[in-house]
Amino acid sequence: MTRLLTFLLLVLAAPLAAQDDDGRFLFGDDAFVAGQSAILRETGRDDAFLAGETVRLAAPVSGTAHMVGRWVEVTADVGDALYAAGQRVEVTAPVTADAALAGQKVSLSAPVGGDLRAFGSEVRLDAPVAGSAIVAAEFVTLDAAIGGDMAVTARDLTFGSAARVGGTLYLYEDMPGETPVPETVAPADRIERRAAERWDDGIDGYAPVRPRRMLQGFLGGVLVITLIAAGFAVIAPQTLAGLRAQVLAAPGRALLTGFVAVSALVGAGVVLALTLIGLLVTPAAWLVAGLTGLAGYVVGAYALGVWIIGRFGGALPDDTRDRALAAGVGALAAGLAGLVPFLGWLFVLALSLTGAGAVTIRLFQPRLFAGADS
Repeated sequence: MTRLLTFLLLVLAAPLAAQDDDGRFLFGDDAFVAGQSAILRETGRDDAFLAGETVRLAAPVSGTAHMVGRWVEVTADVGDALYAAGQRVEVTAPVTADAALAGQKVSLSAPVGGDLRAFGSEVRLDAPVAGSAIVAAEFVTLDAAIGGDMAVTARDLTFGSAARVGGTLYLYEDMPGETPVPETVAPADRIERRAAERWDDGIDGYAPVRPRRMLQGFLGGVLVITLIAAGFAVIAPQTLAGLRAQVLAAPGRALLTGFVAVSALVGAGVVLALTLIGLLVTPAAWLVAGLTGLAGYVVGAYALGVWIIGRFGGALPDDTRDRALAAGVGALAAGLAGLVPFLGWLFVLALSLTGAGAVTIRLFQPRLFAGADS
């Protein structure tokens, strides 16, 4: 429930924040900030959830920081773990526990008290890591001490004068033995050189990165959406056809209706929580909002698939097989669009809200655009 709530609040905050540079929602000790410029300045926060183009943790948090954006900066202490992803990720303040960093360019210039996981095109480590470190990038520079083991795969690996590995150094190389390692970094008896293709096999039973699993997960998600839509087509084919028609005929209306409906559900949960008496009902309201978003994504993906097939001269689906094909095409297209940096998540959000709007119109016939039909 906590992860679902976190996801919903971050996603739903983004369209609201588009009206301002910085939209924020402070709930209890936690902070949710989204917008073009998402900067946390308030002190006394436990966990922080930040999403936007420019994302900055400018005030310390006692708990965990979750940050997603284009430019991601950590300039204040993190009391627990840090999860950050973006085009550029810069950590210039200490992290007490583990850190997971992903971006085109990742730089660490403040200590990490736990383990480090860093992935990107360029990764530079200029501050000590108390635990172990797993790093995968094209260019890696290590100029600090790693307290435990370190596993690294890189096209170019550079060691600075302060580079140290306290445990075993696992080097994954195209040609094992090609990377020179100074004796000051790790003695030869604590270096294990392995072929780069063995990276997916893991380190002593633990696999830090499995691209095949990532691909399987992506295709699995596409398959799940396809099966849900196909099941819906078998149970209620006319309803699914009506929802598809609603999305394609008036996508703007469906999008705005979905935005209002999901926002109302999330807002109702907040209001209920404020009454204290209704606090127990709040998770149910947010769960309904989450399910509405999921249903909207299924409907939106199906409508997208029908539209794509139609653009290539295909006819409207009239049986279960054709509807399943349309759902698969739409789910695949939506999934691929979602991978586009910076814009993909906005497309997926809009698709989900549009589908949710079609469901809302079908169930409740809201008079949001009553004048438009007259």
